Amino acid sequence: MDSPAANAAYAKQIGVTFPLLSDMNHKMLTTYDVLKTYDVEGEGYQWALRANIVIDKDGIIQHIEGGDSAVDPNTAVAVCTDLHKKQTTK
Repeated sequence: MDSPAANAAYAKQIGVTFPLLSDMNHKMLTTYDVLKTYDVEGEGYQWALRANIVIDKDGIIQHIEGGDSAVDPNTAVAVCTDLHKKQTTK
């Protein structure tokens, strides 16, 4: 849900060099069912369930992790590193 600028700042903070998806229009959040609505006194507020989704250069989903365990970005970084190693050894 964050802007590209916010995601870039977060990526820099955690030390990743690949782009993080910005989904301000909620298309991906809706498709992957990670956009949730929280009701407060009859008003719905939307928030995104934390999720790491790794999609390779061919558009194939290689890894999905959602919920509390997705807070640690190291798993997604490890998946990306392993995927890169596999692709360079082909």
